[in-house]
Amino acid sequence: MQNIRPSHYRWVVASLVFFITLVNFIDRSAISFVIEPLKQEFHFSDTQFGMILSAFAVGYVLLTAFGGWLVDVWGSRIVWALAAITWSLCVGLLGFAAGFWGFIGLRFLLGITEGPHFPAMTRTVSDWLPASERARALSLGLVAIPLSAVVGAPITSYLVVDLGWRAMFAIISGLGIVWAFFWFWLFRDRPEDSRYTNDAEKKLIATSRTQMTKEDKEKIDWNFILTHPTLVANNIAYFAFGYMLFFATLWLPGYFLSQHNLNLKSVGWYLTIPWLIGAAFLKAGGFISDWLYKKTGNRRLARSHLIWSSQLLAAICFVILGFTSSLNMSILFLSLGLGFGLMPQPAFFSVNIDVAKERSGSSQGITSSCLSLAGIIAPLMTGWLIDMTHNYQGAFLLLGGFTLLAVVVVILFHHPDREYTRAKDVKLGLKEPV
Repeated sequence: MQNIRPSHYRWVVASLVFFITLVNFIDRSAISFVIEPLKQEFHFSDTQFGMILSAFAVGYVLLTAFGGWLVDVWGSRIVWALAAITWSLCVGLLGFAAGFWGFIGLRFLLGITEGPHFPAMTRTVSDWLPASERARALSLGLVAIPLSAVVGAPITSYLVVDLGWRAMFAIISGLGIVWAFFWFWLFRDRPEDSRYTNDAEKKLIATSRTQMTKEDKEKIDWNFILTHPTLVANNIAYFAFGYMLFFATLWLPGYFLSQHNLNLKSVGWYLTIPWLIGAAFLKAGGFISDWLYKKTGNRRLARSHLIWSSQLLAAICFVILGFTSSLNMSILFLSLGLGFGLMPQPAFFSVNIDVAKERSGSSQGITSSCLSLAGIIAPLMTGWLIDMTHNYQGAFLLLGGFTLLAVVVVILFHHPDREYTRAKDVKLGLKEPV
């Protein structure tokens, strides 16, 4: 008897998600390795450079929520491919930028074109993975974020030193375009439309996927998405996560250059240590979350408790880092802070699928908008604090403060099991809406 065991093409799809996320974060963070060259050539202050970095998030926040709607209506196959091509072109054009407003404009456009990325990831995992595998699949895609620094930091820093910053942008811009063609060729929005999945795999996926009519795709319950207590708490906590992520990806090279007097090539290698540890913690977070869910069936335990406990430990590490001056201790607490900070990211994404399954793309779009808001504030505040204090202590303490706030919010309001059950009962007509 054939096709009894499910095929594993869903993990090929997850691997494609991993690769484009790797490329995505190399593209968006590459500018952090040209801080000193740009400051020398264009005489930017740290505040001005913070404005350039924030321009990305301004564009990002404008399209990420709308990008989630596009993904839900048009599908990840088309939207993600077009996004990858257009953001890659923006990266290449950064090599031709001249002056403050040129960088502002191109970073703004880069943010707009990258807006659909995370909603497309969430929608793809929602459609292609059963509930028991989603956190692991998400962790595979999301682990590309820290690994992008492990891979990209040495490569990018060497390209800048050896070939110049303009050539660096041109060289890295081709990766997303190549991926887009492979994605469009190999991926289908629905597993049943793929020629690479067998009947058993299609059945495995279908057991936990909600079927929607064409008319349903045009309807989005924005009131549910914007006011659901668990989703609101999730978004606030994800804002703190985003603040940490934008701070780390955009300002850590400058931190090591100015506070520890390293050269750019050395910075590229030193940064691989905390990002490798962050990658290991993030991947572990996905496995732990799925393991807890499979053992207990309790989303509060598998998602919420993992989120707040990880963020609490991260906040402690960042506060200590603000009072640390030695290179070795800085690497240690930075590594632990990034590790615990990245650990709950698969759980954040899983909550959008758990609670807003039918609209996971749109829900993730709102969550990613909160990350975008953090991306506007973090570079600006960091640049201003550095100009004011000439060190990074205030920046680390502010980061720790935002993370501690997220801990409190998740403990008090993040109840995916309770809210998920009520929402499901209301939809089925078993209870009146509250």
